[in-house]
Amino acid sequence: MRSPIPGLGRVMVFLAAALASASLAVPEGWGEEGVQYGQVGTDVTLSCTGAHAGSPVQWRRAGAAALPEGSAIQQGSLVLPRASLATAGTYSCHDENSGLLHAVSLRLGYLPGVPFVSCRASDYENFSCSWTSSVETFLPTRYITTYRKKSLTGEEKRRNKNGHVGPCLQDLSRPGTCTVHGSEFWSSYRLNITEVNPLGSSFRLLDVTMQAIIKPDPPEGLVVEPIPLAPRRLHVSWKYPSSWPKEPHFQLRFRLQYRPIIHRSWSVVETVNLSEVITDAFAGLEHVVQVGAKDFLDAGNWSEWSAEARATPVRDPATMASEETTTNASLESLAEEPSQAPNPEPINRSDTLEKMAILVSLGIFAFFILAAVLVVTILIWLRVRKHSKDETKPHNFLVAATHLKALPSESGCG
Repeated sequence: MRSPIPGLGRVMVFLAAALASASLAVPEGWGEEGVQYGQVGTDVTLSCTGAHAGSPVQWRRAGAAALPEGSAIQQGSLVLPRASLATAGTYSCHDENSGLLHAVSLRLGYLPGVPFVSCRASDYENFSCSWTSSVETFLPTRYITTYRKKSLTGEEKRRNKNGHVGPCLQDLSRPGTCTVHGSEFWSSYRLNITEVNPLGSSFRLLDVTMQAIIKPDPPEGLVVEPIPLAPRRLHVSWKYPSSWPKEPHFQLRFRLQYRPIIHRSWSVVETVNLSEVITDAFAGLEHVVQVGAKDFLDAGNWSEWSAEARATPVRDPATMASEETTTNASLESLAEEPSQAPNPEPINRSDTLEKMAILVSLGIFAFFILAAVLVVTILIWLRVRKHSKDETKPHNFLVAATHLKALPSESGCG
């Protein structure tokens, strides 16, 4: 029966073989000769090589008067129950004449834990992974780092029968890191980071996608300069990070942050250019500027901020002239020494009295003016009212006369 995923079986065989070869190398490759490793919390047995079967032996511990508590000698071997880190040391066995038969250095620790792994691509052609141990084992440790490309095309499967599996190359100058070279920006990869020590191994599988882990290095060559005759402007320029290949299909965009050194809040501007003009700087104040980068199509994450650059905008000429005048005037006033002799002239307080008299006079004058206007207004109103009464009198007389004329006379009644 064929496997539904032919490449997967080959991958597992490859990884199993790698781990097997690593485990076989453990006895020969861990530490110096005469070293025995044991796991903390378990019973550890030390054999006395060179002792004759059935002959009595003595065990000693270097630097100690007695063996660890609970230890026992069984058929010439020393058994250390529930060994702890303090049990580690150099042990030796001797014959009944105190002759040295064998010596062994015991080192104790723990099994490896699953390592913590993270990956990052500083460009679109390579990516690196770093790891840290999740358990302090107190033992020498090695790492096996491999990768497998996922979603292979038919042509790739025909060209690579192992399913495109390769080593993630470790850099001896940077412990805890490895790099996959020649990766593809639109591909996904599975990383296998296996931690191995003399007691065993543990591994972590991590799936990574280049678009998700891309994180450029910070831009380089940041320069900030004041602009002549522009009090609120600064010219900022920078360069692509040297690790980012200069290809037209993979561009970067940038984020600029700046602030006066006396302020805590940042102003942020985004651009696709390699330079920018800050138009709202504070004249005469030193400013701090940094720049970051990200993939132009918004893949991945922003880079770390670049190193700081500082500059101070030029000062406004009008402000400088005004400040200079004020400074000169202050200096002149300070240069004048006050006379220590008393002033013989009495203090003149007549100015204040004159001002108060003028104000009182103006108030009285305004009062009479308002009173006169009020009197004239009342007289005009009375006159208009009297005139209107005189006009209504003839009209009333005519009405009364007409009424009397309409009444029948006394003779007529008789």
